This record gives sequence, structure tokens and C-alpha cells, in this order.
Amino acid sequence: MVNQIPASFTPRNILVIKLRHHGDMLLTTPVINALHQRYPNAAIDVLLYQETRPMLQAHPAIRKLHVIDRKWKKQGIWYQAKQELKLVNAIRGSHYDVVINLADQWRSALLTRLSDAPVRIGFAYNKRNNRFWRFCHTHLISTQNFGQLHTVEQNLLALTPLDVPTNHAPVSMYYADEDWQATQKQLHEQGVSGAYLVIQPTSRWMFKCWEDEKVAALVDRLQQPGLQIVLTAAPDQKEMAMITHILSLCHNPPVTTLAGQLSLTQLAALIDHARLFIGVDSAPMHMAAALQTPCVALFGPTKLQQWRPWGANNRVIWAGDYAALPTPDSIDTKTEQRYLSAIPVEDVVAAARSYLDA
Repeated sequence: MVNQIPASFTPRNILVIKLRHHGDMLLTTPVINALHQRYPNAAIDVLLYQETRPMLQAHPAIRKLHVIDRKWKKQGIWYQAKQELKLVNAIRGSHYDVVINLADQWRSALLTRLSDAPVRIGFAYNKRNNRFWRFCHTHLISTQNFGQLHTVEQNLLALTPLDVPTNHAPVSMYYADEDWQATQKQLHEQGVSGAYLVIQPTSRWMFKCWEDEKVAALVDRLQQPGLQIVLTAAPDQKEMAMITHILSLCHNPPVTTLAGQLSLTQLAALIDHARLFIGVDSAPMHMAAALQTPCVALFGPTKLQQWRPWGANNRVIWAGDYAALPTPDSIDTKTEQRYLSAIPVEDVVAAARSYLDA
């Protein structure tokens, strides 16, 4: 049983810590939104990795982002030590009343403790069952049921000691007006002026991807007057090569590609104005769900319960419904094997049509 904090407790400064990937950062926004609803006058800050900053930088409820740049260590040990000390001083100088540590790293626990906040909430991870982890936190939340919960639900459990209502705390993604203006300019330059759908077939991990031939067949099948198709990808050499190969396999050009040409916030603007988003288990998929753009998500051997798109306007097509899949924890993430290959093109087309023809 977690000790409840008195209802009269009203924090003025709150820090949320999460040190993970882009999609993980987006899935912390329900915590931020719930805190803002409960404590509208409190300042809410977030500590995150530098590269994930675009996921939260435009969020209106966040006052400040503290960042850890993983490139610090490339500058030498003394430079890194100086930056780490500046970070600690910035955190201590903010006089947080509450620190909510959603991360599982020793570094996040130490920073939670060094914040000197009177309320320091974290999770009782089995791998962190020791005196130091307990010393860093005043309240630890059980992770016993994590396997049955979505990542959003896991994160929201951290608010239990504060008794913060979590029923109306959506995942949210924000971007600036300039992002949409820049994206519109690129669309117009590519000849896209009307309705469009977005397909992002790539991921940093190939085992999460569908076959290029099937993506091309999907593009061909979805071609129709008055609706243009836009392909997107990260500016990564492998992902860009995948997009080039898919385009070479398409039989009904033209197909527009903005692969590697958009920032994350510009990609959010693109997805926000799309009729439909189709993609694999990746950050853009979570962005589509957060933006409430209709989403068809293709999943393979990842933990579907924890990482499916959060929200009501989504359709998940799971390769495990068509063929046996290895367990998620057994996957070699560097493999080139594409476990989504069992998903038939016609089922993805039908899911897309269910949104486009509605």
C-alpha cells in the first residue's frame, strides 16, 4: 500500500523525469496533462534526452525542459562532469516540491534524490530492489501488474500517492504554427494541394517493418482521385534506402515522398492534417494517435498490450493473428528479418478503406 500524500498538499513546482525514446516521451503526456488539470497553477518541468525534446517542446503545460545530451561524453570526461553539475544545480535551484521519476535508470534515481524535493515518486522495479533505489524515493509504486497495462496506464500509476484523477488525461502532441507553414510549403512544392494520407513504413528496427513489396502494393491499391499518398521516414540511410526501393516497386505513380525532409514537429503537422496515417510500431504511429488522426498500425513481435496506439480512432493489425511470432523478449533487435510478412495486403487495404470511405 502506497502512503497517500495529504489532499491539502499543493505543489508549486513539479519535475517529471523520463529518459527514453521519442515514443516513450509522447506517452508521458497523460501524466503531464493530469498534473496540469489537478494543479493548474503549478509549474511543470520535464527532464529528458536532448534528441527527444521535439516531442514535448511545444506542450503548453510545460514550463521548462531540462535536457541530458548523450553527446556530452564525446567532449571528454571534464566537459561531461561540468554539464552534469550544471544540470544538478538547475534542478536543485528549481526547488521542486514533487519529482516523478518515470525512468528506471540509476541516473534518474540519483537526480531524483539530488533534487531535494520532499516528495519523490518512482516505481518499485524488481531489478532495482535495493537500499539505494529506496533511498532516492519517498514513494515507490508497485510494478506487479505492468505486464497487463499499456505504457500510458503504467505511467499514470505514478500519480497514485497524489490521488490525481487520471480519467481524462489523453496523450497529446503539439507543434508550432510555423511547423505547419513549413510543411505546407513542402507539400505544395511536391504538388500536393488537396487531401492526402501518410504512410510511414520504416522504423529504426527492421524487425518491426513490413515487406517493401507489400508496402508498394498497398500504395498502388490505395491510389484514387482526389487523395494523394505521402511517404515519410527518418533521415536515416537505411530508412531512406527502403523508401527508394518501395517507390521503385510502385506501379501507379506519382507518389509523393517527404522522407528525411521533415523535423519531428513538422511531421506532426503533416500527420495532423492527413485523412489517414498508416505505419508500423514507431514514434510517428504514437504521434498519429495523439493527434487523433485515424491510424492503421501494423504490429509484429513487440508487446502489443504496452505499445499499441492509445486512443479510440485506431486499428491494429497484428502479425500474430496470421502466423506464429517469437516472444518479444527473445528478439535480436539487430536482425534484418521482417516479422510482419504474414500480414496480407488486402487486410491493410480493407482497414484503410474503413476510414477513407466513412
